[in-house]
Amino acid sequence: MQMSRFFLRPQFAVGLLALVLGAYASAQTTATSPAPACSNLLHKSFKRLQDDAPQDLCQYAGRVLLVVNTASYCGFTSQYEGLEKLHADLKGKGLVVLGFPSNDFGQQEPGGSKQIAEFCTNTYGVKFPMFEKSVVSGSGANPLYRELAQATGKSPQWNFHKYLIGRDGKVLSSYSSMVTPQDKKLVADIDRALSAN
Repeated sequence: MQMSRFFLRPQFAVGLLALVLGAYASAQTTATSPAPACSNLLHKSFKRLQDDAPQDLCQYAGRVLLVVNTASYCGFTSQYEGLEKLHADLKGKGLVVLGFPSNDFGQQEPGGSKQIAEFCTNTYGVKFPMFEKSVVSGSGANPLYRELAQATGKSPQWNFHKYLIGRDGKVLSSYSSMVTPQDKKLVADIDRALSAN
């Protein structure tokens, strides 16, 4: 009897209503928060490696991106393992590794999309986004790589060259193929970019 009188008190009903409305308003604010602005650099589309489905890079706006040109038959190919670990460990904080297979250097990526995708998945368990094979150097470089080279003054000289892009879509740095995914400076630069607002 005491309990039923407690639940019928007007103060309780008003408090409960305020709590419910507050939670609803909070959910609505979260649901309608605007997406991060997409920089000019990311206003591009590439086909996904696995199925040729077009992918708008604007889906990664607001994230920290590590862009890497890859190859299946290179002395640096084992870096796939480190790149996947980096992606898996830091994706919750906002890092995305983007892989762009290329046959530009030493003809070390001769296969087609299906062959490359199977190699990456079966050999190194790659789950980070990969795109169709393209040119990443010289006058024929794909639009993203042309802009990355312009922004840094550095074009890839070999497979597994890396570019770091901040949450605002601006290029932060460039790293040679010799810089491994676990390199202390690279990891520190990624952590700094992830911490930036």
